[in-house]
Amino acid sequence: MRPGPVVCVVGPTATGKSEIADAVAAALGSHVISADAMQVYRGMDIGTAKMPEARRTAPLALVDMVDVGEAYSAALYQRDARAVIDSELRRPRTPVLCGGTGLYVRAAVDEMEFPKGHGTSERRRYWEARAEEIGEEELWRELDAKDPASAARIHPHNVRRVIRALEMADEGVSYAEQASGLHERVPVYEVRMWGLTRDRHRLYETIDDRVDAMLAEGLVDEVRSLREMGLEKAPTAAQAIGYAEILGYLRGECSLVEASREMKKRTRHLAKRQFTWFRGDRRVRWLDVDELGREEIVDRILSDAALGPAAPGEAEGSEVRA
Repeated sequence: MRPGPVVCVVGPTATGKSEIADAVAAALGSHVISADAMQVYRGMDIGTAKMPEARRTAPLALVDMVDVGEAYSAALYQRDARAVIDSELRRPRTPVLCGGTGLYVRAAVDEMEFPKGHGTSERRRYWEARAEEIGEEELWRELDAKDPASAARIHPHNVRRVIRALEMADEGVSYAEQASGLHERVPVYEVRMWGLTRDRHRLYETIDDRVDAMLAEGLVDEVRSLREMGLEKAPTAAQAIGYAEILGYLRGECSLVEASREMKKRTRHLAKRQFTWFRGDRRVRWLDVDELGREEIVDRILSDAALGPAAPGEAEGSEVRA
């Protein structure tokens, strides 16, 4: 039998995952394990909607792991997340995985092998320097020449992924071939996976309000402080939604109104991608946060946490909306 269960609270941004997961973990006497690729960075608090310590009722793991200039990856996340999960299960307690980074969720709970390589390897440094020298468009063209199938899967502006694909090509591995294997899900743990969804228009309104609140809470000052710590040279953190736009504003490339508008646009696109990712996992049972109140959602997850595995595709609540 697989160890578990591990409760997973997933779905798009701005659906209230953090609050739901915190309440579930507090009731279970366990930890929340963040599955957010940007919340691992220290100091990236407002722009990543990291739950403040004063509001947490359960311990939150895998946030504030590294400084913005340090390398972190899904492979490192897999190691760290499974260490926390295994520690919780040994106690025994039911860990609660929470986040919208689908690759991190998969890395934590499913069989997934990552190619060899390290963020500080010689090849990584070479391609990062090459990106600075020739720019992101030309770098993507170099990938297209070496591995057109992988280039077709990656947006030219996703420099971090282009660099990884080039690094893999140097090792004789195709990013495209590896990515095709992401659809095969072989669980390591028994998982109880819940997805939060809501009406698209209400979701977009919430996203817009959240961006406005982030700016009111001091996002510009947060980015300005991180800029002094090397944010602009960080290959991953500098591309994060909110941080990239505010950096552009601080460099005088756009107005704050334009930066805010772009943040809202990119966050809406992120929400759509998250819907698409998690909709493809038949283990996810969807709950509509507009139809069900927070307490009812928490109660439903808690009442299910100790039961056996759900049938794939079993519906709880309403259909996912995207």
